[in-house]
Amino acid sequence: MRIPVVDICYCTLCMSCVEVCPQVFVQNDTGYIEVAELAFYPELEVNEAIKYCPEDCISWEESSTDKT
Repeated sequence: MRIPVVDICYCTLCMSCVEVCPQVFVQNDTGYIEVAELAFYPELEVNEAIKYCPEDCISWEESSTDKT
């Protein structure tokens, strides 16, 4: 499964990802953007967030399901 990842080193907190895809991207209590833990991530909406991120700091990453 692929999961979205935000590189907070480059994130400028423009909040466009939160506006485009609030079920996935949230601003946490410390002020950073984080990805909600979901069983499924809506690909179209996440791709829109990636498209509109001015810093290109959102990407897809393969999740490791191997628990060894």
